[in-house]
Amino acid sequence: MKRILLAVLLTPLLAVAASAGPLEIFFIDVEGGASTLIVTPTGQTLLIDAGYGSRAGRDPATVLAAGGRDPSRILAAAAAAGVDRIDYLLITHFHNDHVGGVPELASRIPIGTFIDYGAPLGSDRMARGGFSAYAPVRGDQPHIQPRPGDQLPLDGLEATVVSAGGDLLPGALPGAGATNEACAGLEHHAEDGTENFRSLGVLLRFGEFRFVALGDLSGNTLGRLVCPRNLVGETSVYLVAHHGDYDTNLPALYAALRPRVAIMNNGVTKGGAPEAFRTLAARPEIEDVWQLHASQNRGAANSPDELIANLDAHDNSTGYWIRLTALEDGSFRIVNGRTGFTKTYSPVSRDEQP
Repeated sequence: MKRILLAVLLTPLLAVAASAGPLEIFFIDVEGGASTLIVTPTGQTLLIDAGYGSRAGRDPATVLAAGGRDPSRILAAAAAAGVDRIDYLLITHFHNDHVGGVPELASRIPIGTFIDYGAPLGSDRMARGGFSAYAPVRGDQPHIQPRPGDQLPLDGLEATVVSAGGDLLPGALPGAGATNEACAGLEHHAEDGTENFRSLGVLLRFGEFRFVALGDLSGNTLGRLVCPRNLVGETSVYLVAHHGDYDTNLPALYAALRPRVAIMNNGVTKGGAPEAFRTLAARPEIEDVWQLHASQNRGAANSPDELIANLDAHDNSTGYWIRLTALEDGSFRIVNGRTGFTKTYSPVSRDEQP
C-alpha cells in the first residue's frame, strides 16, 4: 500500500479529486536545467527545479544566468499560467543548474513547501555550492523528504515518487510490471560519480494522461527503473532525463515507457547528444520530439523549427517556454511559446499505437 505523505497540512489529502479544469505544464527554458511548472486542475502549483543561480561558470549559459535569468523566466511562466505562488518546490538534485535559482526565486515569489531527498552525499563538489545556497532558504519551512512509492499531496491528480536519493520503486506500480524484452540490449552506463543518479523522479497521472520527469537520473540507475521489469508503466509524455545526454540514451527505457511525445530540456550545447536524437527518431511510438533549444552539438538531428521553443544561441533577452495542456481523457495540446504553433494529440488506445 502506498504511503500518503502527511508532512504538510496545507491541503486536504485528495490525491484524486474531482477536477476543476485541465492539467497545465510549462517547460521553461533554463538552457538545460529541466525547470518545469505544473498547475494542477484545482490550481495548485508544483515547480520542479529552478534553473541556474548567480554563480557564473565558464559555460556561456551560466554566465548569462548570473543576472537572474532563470528565476525571471520561471516568473514569466507563472504569470502566463495566472499564478502568484509556488505551493510546492521539488528539487530533483543539488546541482547548480537545478537548484541554483532558488534563493532569488524565493525572494520574488512565495514558496509553500520544499520537496527533496534531504542532502547530498558530500562527495560531489558540484552539489556542495548549490546545496549550501539552497539549505538556508529551505530552513525551517515545510519540507517533504519522500521515498519511492510515496504520493505527493497534490489535489486533482496522482503524483508518485519513482526515484529518490539513489533508491527506486520497491515494486511495480499498478498496471506496470511487465518483463521488458528490450533489456536484452541494455548497455552498461555507469553513474558519472555525481548526484545525478540520486535524482528525485515523479510520475504524474491525470485520468488517462501520464507524465514522467526524472531529473538527471542516468546510468544504470535509470536502466533499473525499466529492466528487467518495467516498474513505471507507459506514459503519455516523457521529459527526457539529464537534458538528453549520452548517459540517458537507453532504448529499453523508451520501449517500456512508450511515450507519445518526448520533451528535451536541453541547451545550445548542453545535453542534446547525437545518440539521444537517433534513439528518439527510431522509436515508432514517439510522434514528436519537442525541444527547449536548438542544439548546436555536432551530429545533433534537431526537430523541425516549429517544435523548438528557442532557436538562438545564448540570448538573455528571450527564453520561450513550451506549454502543455492535458485532459483526463488522455488528450493534450502543446504550444510553442515562441511562435504560437499548436499541436493537439487526440486520445488513443494503447492498442492503436505502433
